[in-house]
Amino acid sequence: MSHHNSILGYTDTETVKLDFDETEFQNVKHWAERTKNWFKLDGYIILKSSKNCYHVIFNQTVTWTQNMRTVAWVALHSKNKGLLKWLLMQCIKQSSTVRISPKREKPAPRIVYKHGKQDQQIKDFFEYRQIIKKISKKL
Repeated sequence: MSHHNSILGYTDTETVKLDFDETEFQNVKHWAERTKNWFKLDGYIILKSSKNCYHVIFNQTVTWTQNMRTVAWVALHSKNKGLLKWLLMQCIKQSSTVRISPKREKPAPRIVYKHGKQDQQIKDFFEYRQIIKKISKKL
């Protein structure tokens, strides 16, 4: 009997998320900080999903238009081709997703940095993540 491992993600339209692959941590932190300040996003967390691969989740609740405008701004200014491709994928499905469960040989992304307020979208993310962890343990 084969087991199918579905990858669980955090998907919505009102949380600004960035997906950086093959990027140094200091560079991710630089863009997270610039983005938070430029778009007044209160705070953020950085999750490491694998070696030199990170997700950034911002705290401030935004509209879908503001969300994609923000991600497009970072993709354009950072010249990160991976982020640009990720942006296009999110636009196509009209919601944005970051992985929260293990994927093949990769463990679940872990928090490596927190900055600023964590009371809105980040709080929702943590609540959702806890539910997924509890369900995963039961499987």
